[in-house]
Amino acid sequence: MTHPDAFDEALDVDPDEVDVEPRGIRLDAWWQRIKYTPGWRWGWNWGAPLAVTALAAILRLWDLGFPHQLVFDETYYVKDSWSTIHLGYEGTWGSTPNPGFESGSSSGVNAYTSSPEFVAHPPLGKWIIGAGEALFGVQTAFGWRIATAVVGILAVVLAMWVIKRLFGSQLIALIGGFLFAIEGNAIVLSRVALLDNTVMFLAFAGVACVLLDREWHRRRLERWIADRMVAGRTLGSGPAMWWRPWLIAAGALFGFDAATKWSGFYFLGVFACYVLLTDVLARRRAKLPDWQGSIVKQGAIDFVLTVPVALAAYLASYSGWLLTKGGWDRSWVEQDPTRAWGGALGWVPRWFQDLWHYQTEMYGFDINLHTPHAYMSQPISWPIMLRPTSMYWMDYHDGTIGAINDLANPLIWWGGTAAVAYLIYRAVRFREWQSGFILAGYGAGWLPWVLFYSQRTIFTFYSIAFEPYLILAIAAAVRQALGSPDDPRRRRSTGFWWVGVLVVLAIALTVFFWPIWTGERINYFYWLAHMWFPSWI
Repeated sequence: MTHPDAFDEALDVDPDEVDVEPRGIRLDAWWQRIKYTPGWRWGWNWGAPLAVTALAAILRLWDLGFPHQLVFDETYYVKDSWSTIHLGYEGTWGSTPNPGFESGSSSGVNAYTSSPEFVAHPPLGKWIIGAGEALFGVQTAFGWRIATAVVGILAVVLAMWVIKRLFGSQLIALIGGFLFAIEGNAIVLSRVALLDNTVMFLAFAGVACVLLDREWHRRRLERWIADRMVAGRTLGSGPAMWWRPWLIAAGALFGFDAATKWSGFYFLGVFACYVLLTDVLARRRAKLPDWQGSIVKQGAIDFVLTVPVALAAYLASYSGWLLTKGGWDRSWVEQDPTRAWGGALGWVPRWFQDLWHYQTEMYGFDINLHTPHAYMSQPISWPIMLRPTSMYWMDYHDGTIGAINDLANPLIWWGGTAAVAYLIYRAVRFREWQSGFILAGYGAGWLPWVLFYSQRTIFTFYSIAFEPYLILAIAAAVRQALGSPDDPRRRRSTGFWWVGVLVVLAIALTVFFWPIWTGERINYFYWLAHMWFPSWI
């Protein structure tokens, strides 16, 4: 039984004599000493992000012109881009145009005709690839690929910014950006002239604008409530916020994303719902008496600020097609006036009727694409990277080969998938808005493929659309692992060790996989050592 004076004695103990576990680690103490030094502050705030950006640029630009060969779907997009910037629309090529185009000769690269080509995707991504071709020419593959490489570099910069905005930590932002910079799927998709890297970046930029709008709405709501209370006026359901520049920008970016591939519309739909949900919850937390009323009032405004803006951006991508007469279906109604819409829709301009018919043809092609392909994959398997895509193969017939395999860095990819599962737990258990935000992006880039297109001919590299959110999930998990300087030393030290091991192993795997991400000439058995599972071959 405890002596009655024991508690009094405990209160009389000198605090300096109590055995309290120390907080933080030596790195924390060192950082406190130097973080306000001007040189260190500049290096940390600007120099370190620039170093990560430089690394991303080196990995994406180094020997970008190799192989000087149209790899995988470059055979479509590179030539379509070149004809688009000259004609305003995609022209047709001969039956075997690739050798002539790859030769770089004037006759080869200009072998397109003014006859229109039917294409399955909107034109913006090809305009972007074409911009690189216009600046650097198509005599080398560098000109074909520079635009997608720049997009990939910018995505790393944007990831660091978003992570810093989400978690307020420069260290976490640098770790996330670094892992994105060295990740294989992101590297490969930045080094080939396909549309998917642009789809990823434009959607990610739109999501970043939603993040800014979330803060914009919160500040404006707080100011409105304060002003109304000072004036003694009722609050009702809150203000009707029409001026939301970041939300308008998000709508435009999602529209441009859809103007590259229609999958961009899924990001528009998911984040339009996300914005409405966060608006309503913000008004509920502010204890507005009629916060439910904002579902209709502000919801209608949110719709107007996103969906029509996105559709206008999408329409703008067809400017070349609209301003010329040679594009596919450009004169569909004029060729047969009986095709014109009648009745209540008779007033619709014929150019719009032509464009609408073109869109229906694209839709029919997309939903009916079931042609078997050796590297097609089920979207349910993308998070575990079950069937990556082989984009290039060259057998030199001397025991060496060159290959470009769209294999992600296994540690980053699988670790990111585990981090996404962890965020689901945190979103449910702690209702963290950051977790919900990241999961919304991941879901928009992945779940529609699982739900609607599992039987279509699709490939694992489409997963680049949700990779930024996989990186954000890793950053969130790293933040939890590192803790804070106020944590017990043992816990803080353990977190740093685990994160350090993660980064070092990720670097080692990037070095190991680098040759098969870039098509370098290697021994066949060295390539085979990278094929860890039969489904990877």
